[in-house]
Amino acid sequence: MKNVIAALIATLFATAAFAQAPAVVKAEAKQKAAVVKADATEAKTAVKADAKVAKAEVKADTKVAATTTDAKADVAVAKADAKVTKAKAKHKSAKAKAKAKAVASAEVNAAAPAAK
Repeated sequence: MKNVIAALIATLFATAAFAQAPAVVKAEAKQKAAVVKADATEAKTAVKADAKVAKAEVKADTKVAATTTDAKADVAVAKADAKVTKAKAKHKSAKAKAKAKAVASAEVNAAAPAAK
């Protein structure tokens, strides 16, 4: 009888230990999601900085172009280049954000079945 009671108590402690495992998995998933979010923010900041530099270069090119004889044509080309650069930067930012979101979602989904 003592062996049966000891086995039941050991089983109770073992199930209690396994019941607390999902909290660790959830914490790890949250930490990974935070890292992915930080990476996305960093990528977005880098893209914004690149766009800002490109805009400054275009603005400088526009000033230089304004002094030439074909100033109007050069300004139009510079503005078109600025629009293209801005669109590329915006696309790159959106792509990085979507990728980070997909990675975070995949990690959370991968951690969820492990917790069950």
